[in-house]
Amino acid sequence: MHLETKKQLNVVILGIAFMFMFTAFQTCGNIAQTVITNLNSTDFHGSGYTSMAIIYGVFSASNLISPSVVAIAGPQLSMFFSGIFYSIYIAVFIEPYPWSFYTASVFLGVAAAILWTAQGNCLTINSNENTIGRNSGIFWALLQSSLFFGNLYIYFAWQGKTRIAESDRRTVFIALTVISLVGTVLFFLIRNLQESTTEEGEISGSADNLAEPTSDQSKMTRAADAFKNAIKLCFTKEILLLSITTSYTGTVKRHRPFCLGFAWNLRKVSFCG
Repeated sequence: MHLETKKQLNVVILGIAFMFMFTAFQTCGNIAQTVITNLNSTDFHGSGYTSMAIIYGVFSASNLISPSVVAIAGPQLSMFFSGIFYSIYIAVFIEPYPWSFYTASVFLGVAAAILWTAQGNCLTINSNENTIGRNSGIFWALLQSSLFFGNLYIYFAWQGKTRIAESDRRTVFIALTVISLVGTVLFFLIRNLQESTTEEGEISGSADNLAEPTSDQSKMTRAADAFKNAIKLCFTKEILLLSITTSYTGTVKRHRPFCLGFAWNLRKVSFCG
């Protein structure tokens, strides 16, 4: 198989893996507060809003160390282990306790930073200046389709219900956990381009520069360099200007669907139609 074909296949697999993971996670986020409100009449007392604040607060701080983690472990392993923590967070809702709910939120924040840093690294490895636009489009099209499938499932599963029973909650979150794990396992299908280049005798500049670190470099040196570069990047003019718009859009993007998922009281019929 030609190297460019392998790169494009890697991008498609990456997008499908994220589609599965975020079908589970974004569906979980959209219904979390509704589920928790039903649980608050039991021994469980928590808040989905607090959980999201923890997740994205830790996410923001962890972005400083995530490049170092990816530099040591490589993008594939980084995405796999991050996906495990996404699945753990979703699985907490099967039998929730406040301590496990908030602890999982902290770990998920760290995992999210590593996941998205590794995703960017993997996408760059499998692209060049001519294909980065196309590959980004393929990835984001697959990722955003997760919003359709997850919410469609909840619509039909919970249609006409004004209260979420324990059996309904467990069924949904077991299914979402399995879906998330499927996406996590798919990361292992991404091919290592260094091996492909060696096999075919081809040389790719982008792969040489950004793929898995070479053995003659110290892992700690790579980690330290990645951390220094992350700090420097934070204070560049471009990033400072982008931070204004991204802080706004990030807040709206995360909390709008989360709040809408709890807004079913605006209608006096049921949770879903």
